[in-house]
Amino acid sequence: MKSLAKLPVTIITGFLGAGKTTLLRQILGQAHGRRLAVIVNEFGELGIDGELLRQCQIGCAEGDEAGPGQLFELANGCLCCTVQEEFFPVMQALVKRRADLDHILIETSGLALPKPLVQAFNWPEIRTACTVDAVITVVDSPAVAAGTFAAFPEQVDAQRRQDPNLDHESPLHELFADQLASADLVILNKAGLLPPARLAGVRQSVAEELPPAVKVLECHDSGLPLEVLLGLNCASEAHIDSRPAHHDHDDGHDHDHDAFSAFDLSLPEVPEEQLLAALQTLVSRHPVLRIKGFAAVPGKPLRLLLQGVGQRFDRHFDRPWQPGEPRETRLVIIGQQLDQPAIRHELLAALA
Repeated sequence: MKSLAKLPVTIITGFLGAGKTTLLRQILGQAHGRRLAVIVNEFGELGIDGELLRQCQIGCAEGDEAGPGQLFELANGCLCCTVQEEFFPVMQALVKRRADLDHILIETSGLALPKPLVQAFNWPEIRTACTVDAVITVVDSPAVAAGTFAAFPEQVDAQRRQDPNLDHESPLHELFADQLASADLVILNKAGLLPPARLAGVRQSVAEELPPAVKVLECHDSGLPLEVLLGLNCASEAHIDSRPAHHDHDDGHDHDHDAFSAFDLSLPEVPEEQLLAALQTLVSRHPVLRIKGFAAVPGKPLRLLLQGVGQRFDRHFDRPWQPGEPRETRLVIIGQQLDQPAIRHELLAALA
């Protein structure tokens, strides 16, 4: 029988578009028999991030009755905002199965402040069963080099300004600093997109926000080995209170993200370039923060996967359509005070 030692938990944080899901997929791709549970902070009803993770083929499933390696998707906003409502019962379910698990991975949303989540691991019901192996903060290196900290700073800053508890001159920089303040490991993502001198500048600016003991690693196209990501044994919950953060005064942590909305669209088959043009026009006309999903392209046997932040869309064909699976386009649109009927009408008109 496996010893019921504390179950290690890795928390992956970082801004929208920094590369958190990509890093998570890299970890799952190197699992090599490790029994992992994944908590994805999914904002939207379709569970597109969950769909991405299921491609790793580690036996992810949905629901409390699923077996080891199950995937939990939290749909009601930031993990830091829903800790008592959703995070706690999910952790309770995992604690009951900890003899069947080797590690838990948590991907927070781009809005999440990681410190309250780490502090939650001091709750009596959790601290005896789990420990935070490490907080990994993923940094968008080109954005930091540009002084914006996020690929689309206006959109991320708009998210922050919707929080009535925050009224700072530089809220985006402060959130960036708070994500670093909780880090046990920092990954400079997209490092290959910068020349050495500018990357060195990013490393220096990040290091200024970190304790000397926190390691900073560069991530290029080849990714990072699992040995440097898991098994760090930091026990972050034991020292998180000693790390000052800009938002430590938010004792109640009563975030209000009601101004954000997410809704899904189901569409028929659509040509790839026509869909891309329609979505880019949509983003330019509405306060859309993110679009993700998949599309059925006429004449193509493979499904087209889409991930969009601002005007930038990444897309690739990920897998064949399965026998009996409906060939349809399904998107989740995430934004701020969205006019859903207008968006649906404009998108359908553009694709007609």
